[in-house]
Amino acid sequence: MAHFLGIDVGSVSTNIVIIDDYGEVKEAIYIRTQGQPIKAVQEGLRMLADKEGKYDIRGVGTTGSGRQLAAVIVGADVIKNEITAHAVAAQKEVPDVQTVIEIGGQDSKIIILRDGVVTDFAMNTVCAAGTGSFLDQQANRLGIPIEEFGNLALKSQNPVRIAGRCAVFAESDMIHKQQLGHKIEDIIRGLCQALVRNYLNNVGKGKEILPRVVFQGGVAANSGMKAAFEEALQMEVYVPKYHHVMGAIGAALLAKDAKVEKTKFRGFRASEIYFTADSFECRGCSNRCEVVNIKMDEKIIARWGDRCNKWKIMENGIEG
Repeated sequence: MAHFLGIDVGSVSTNIVIIDDYGEVKEAIYIRTQGQPIKAVQEGLRMLADKEGKYDIRGVGTTGSGRQLAAVIVGADVIKNEITAHAVAAQKEVPDVQTVIEIGGQDSKIIILRDGVVTDFAMNTVCAAGTGSFLDQQANRLGIPIEEFGNLALKSQNPVRIAGRCAVFAESDMIHKQQLGHKIEDIIRGLCQALVRNYLNNVGKGKEILPRVVFQGGVAANSGMKAAFEEALQMEVYVPKYHHVMGAIGAALLAKDAKVEKTKFRGFRASEIYFTADSFECRGCSNRCEVVNIKMDEKIIARWGDRCNKWKIMENGIEG
């Protein structure tokens, strides 16, 4: 049976999945990027290296902020943005989805679909309130494992109203409420409600949120956030089984749909190739673009970052 590889490289996590011809997930790997995307991608491939003979990889797709870099490392056939990847994955899971709420480690987005087509979307990369890294921070400050955060929120009988306009206000208001003696579970439930209000008033502003609603991204694991969304929207919110790797699933599905005759995939042993990245400032014009070099065993194999394509890599070599 044919299999397809999907890779989603984000600022917080790098996710790798393998799906079969039916779109079923066979492998799902979640790795912290930790500012080293090349290392994270190679670590994921290394974890799959012993299964090289088990899967016949016929196509590879990459997505996320590091999609170009991942594509060069693994040899991708399809490179797509996160909106497309998340929408495709959500539709596979819930064919009649009309709204996708996606909250990751450092950003959040909303995708509006009508009749299976993306008609609108919005992203928030400015305010950290409500993202995974912010919730991790608050759980750590309260001395609570992040895994218990959501369950504690659900135990609350009297949630405290917390200012959630931004991460700084939310944190300072939480500390104030703690000092007033409110229960931890009431503070956590109030925080979840505040972060949902923040999301709906910023990312979701002006958007018609219709069922079915699919909630994906790492924060979807937080049952307190799911409950807060259902309370605010007055409708059921569905969380997929593989909510944390939906971008990678979408990339794999897009690679499957591309039906490439021969994949560019370098194989799982690409984890053993020596890749490095550096950059330089082009002084060819006033734009002063920062051009990124990707090297494989010290040889430049890709460049990007220039607006005029002066440094573009061609199939048969390097220009510029």
